[in-house]
Amino acid sequence: MSNPIVFTNVTLLDVKAGANVADQSVLIDGGRIVEISGSTIKHKSADIIDLKGKTLMPGLCDAHVHVIAFTADFPLLNASSPFYVSAQAAKIMGSMLARGFTTVRDAAGADWGLARAVEQGLIKGPRLLYCGHALSQTGGHGDMRSPGDLSLHQCFCCSGLGHVCDGVSSVLKAAREEIRRGATHLKIMASGGVASPTDRITSTQFSEDEIRAIVGEADAAQIPVIAHAYTARAVNRALRCGVKSIEHGNLIDEESVELMLKFNASLVPTLVIYRALIEEGVEAGLPADLVAKTHQVLEAGMEALEMAYKADVHIAYGTDLLGQMHRHQSEEFNIRKEIVSPADLIRQATINAAKLFQMEGQIGEVASGFEADLIVVDGDPLEDISLLARPEESVKMVMKGGDIMVWNDA
Repeated sequence: MSNPIVFTNVTLLDVKAGANVADQSVLIDGGRIVEISGSTIKHKSADIIDLKGKTLMPGLCDAHVHVIAFTADFPLLNASSPFYVSAQAAKIMGSMLARGFTTVRDAAGADWGLARAVEQGLIKGPRLLYCGHALSQTGGHGDMRSPGDLSLHQCFCCSGLGHVCDGVSSVLKAAREEIRRGATHLKIMASGGVASPTDRITSTQFSEDEIRAIVGEADAAQIPVIAHAYTARAVNRALRCGVKSIEHGNLIDEESVELMLKFNASLVPTLVIYRALIEEGVEAGLPADLVAKTHQVLEAGMEALEMAYKADVHIAYGTDLLGQMHRHQSEEFNIRKEIVSPADLIRQATINAAKLFQMEGQIGEVASGFEADLIVVDGDPLEDISLLARPEESVKMVMKGGDIMVWNDA
């Protein structure tokens, strides 16, 4: 843990109010925000850092990442050594942290080992929430076998994003295994997807009995279930079965919105991945025929975001990037700004994500008692949200848990 720090001459971004507060001082000690004052804070042993009027705001959150996905070629990922994959994941997470993301929720692939390595400082990266492997039916979005591949080699310690399981007893065992390994949430594949070779985007996956069984195990462990789902049919079915977070949701309808509001569920759009796949998916390792599936969901995703936003659905920031496309993580801000106000977009990447992560009161705000997960931005994101889409220029400092992790002449 670093020495106490007092930031002076701060413009503090109050994400709840959607407003800036100028000329503030902030004391960081013991990894937390201890005091905020309009007067200079005196502390006999603190290091004093003059931020010269720059914006101090909460660290960003990404609710849908795949930190082990160093390639979009999933058969290659599945066949790779876990040691090699971990080295690649360390590089990916380090870049996420440099962009200002201090907490990320992995949506398949990362496990307790990576999370512990980050926690112990062996890997420099964001705080990592993980589900282990996503649960998938045979032939579902987590089953990466080609039609002619009849073998199924899988274990809970191997590299890869999905674990295939069928029937209530099988999904119960798989869910319990991931919970035993410390999962902070469970992920299910509730519909077809772009990257899977043998399903249709329009298909529903898992029986309702299977989904309810997984949700029941998660409820027992007091963790949520998140669901990959595109179509309204798949989304609505998952929501009625108790799923709390819909990932993607590009093809939702008005009933989907009503159900999300009724069941207090969240939507995590991931719009940047579709543009990235169309532009460089083949280069990143995804077969061309799978990239072609992307066009079905690209434009619909913007319409879904607008529909949910206007209805005041709880929405969080997510990206879902793979391989070389991870570098586009911050560009989601530029895409969503066509629909979402700057203040609400910042909330989606801070306090909304904190609520989704069951970490309210811990992260997502610059407030006394919160974790000192902070970034310093040169400029005002409330006036120009695109600053957050250009972190290499605008993000001058990243602090996680009271430690300065990135310093770019703040």
